[in-house]
Amino acid sequence: MTPILQLESARLVLRQWHDDDLREFAALCADPQVMRYFPAPLTRLEAAALIGRVRGHFNEYGFGLWALERKDSGAFIGMTGLLHVGFDADFAPAVEIGWRLARRHWGLGFASEAAWTCLRCAFAQLRLEEVVSFTSESNLPSQKVMQAIGMQQDLNGSFEHPRLPVGHPLRPHVLYRIDRAHWERTLRA
Repeated sequence: MTPILQLESARLVLRQWHDDDLREFAALCADPQVMRYFPAPLTRLEAAALIGRVRGHFNEYGFGLWALERKDSGAFIGMTGLLHVGFDADFAPAVEIGWRLARRHWGLGFASEAAWTCLRCAFAQLRLEEVVSFTSESNLPSQKVMQAIGMQQDLNGSFEHPRLPVGHPLRPHVLYRIDRAHWERTLRA
């Protein structure tokens, strides 16, 4: 599939990754506050490897996690996008939506705006039937974004994340879903 190179919203550009994004991306991935719902902050090398995996996903599937840039300043502020779920789960195979933003850009509605743009891509361009999202039970800020973009919590979908050790405080996860029909209804509302 030909990669979807760029998406736009009112205030944001979701674009392919540039080599010079690494400095800002590594800084946000090293921020303990940004990474508090992940197992650990990432080193610069780990952040670079993540960008490499994201580029590989684009090459294989035509979509992935886009670099996120503000239109008004051109500032790199994080990433958002769509990925195939990379582990065995009751809800997989599935495509998930996710985001990670630099702390100074929190609270401005950018995560919801970017995620909504990704949902539009998922349903209108990629013609997916459903998109999921998941996070640790304690990650209430991300759950608020999921709710803001019309996702519904699957009350029977809670799971223990298989990539975290038993007993890890972030292992219990909640699952949210949105299907094409629900997304289309939100457009008419």
